Amino acid sequence: MNTAFIQIAGLTKTFATMSGDKVLALDNVSVDIAEGSFVTVVGPSGCGKSTLLKMLAGLLAPSSGSITLAGSKVTGTRRDVGMVFQSAILLPWRTILQNVMLPAEVLGMDEKMARLRALELLETVGLGGFAGKYPAELSGGMQQRAAICRALLHDPKILLMDEPFGALDAMTREQMNLELQAIWQASGKTVVLITHSIPEAVFLGDRVLVMTARPGRLARVVDVNIPRLRDLDAMATPEFGAAARIIRQLLHQKGGID
Repeated sequence: MNTAFIQIAGLTKTFATMSGDKVLALDNVSVDIAEGSFVTVVGPSGCGKSTLLKMLAGLLAPSSGSITLAGSKVTGTRRDVGMVFQSAILLPWRTILQNVMLPAEVLGMDEKMARLRALELLETVGLGGFAGKYPAELSGGMQQRAAICRALLHDPKILLMDEPFGALDAMTREQMNLELQAIWQASGKTVVLITHSIPEAVFLGDRVLVMTARPGRLARVVDVNIPRLRDLDAMATPEFGAAARIIRQLLHQKGGID
């Protein structure tokens, strides 16, 4: 847990508008992320959180600065990265198993081995009996669990998650937080998750990256010193309250979270 697995150095991103103006989305962000850690990112809307995640995934190129993952510079999309979005984005005409198997087709994985892994992953997240069902037959939380399985199918080193539970109701979201924590601990992956929820950021994170309003800068890294595995009662502890209070104060100082 002490190895600098992801190194973000001086990361800056500028976008050009239709009128030719320049918009500075991210400004000089630098942080190291340890291997096997769970890092959450919070900040005001439009502060560049999703832009940061897309650059980690190699979907966007930095305007300046660099990202190094497992010792090699990120210059484009990579096989060792998995991504989960706010919407599960499951293909409605494919079964849950077929949806989870999609990366195997794209990456040319051995079909038999990929199918076995897909079934194991579905069993792990409690969807073992739903492999032959279609997305419309599953709840939102179940669909998002299938999306996590799909992102893990090719055994990536890092899992990037862009507000994966933002569309779920509060009770389902809490349950998904518990399940994601268990999946993370079982898999040993390095996870970076974006959220608008301060409690979610503290509950899931080893560290919370707090971003400023645009242009997004790293205001502070807040360490969460709460033992694992965490249950929902952890939210009532003084340590949880102290971390949430610091994050809330930082966001209010910078203009609020939304």
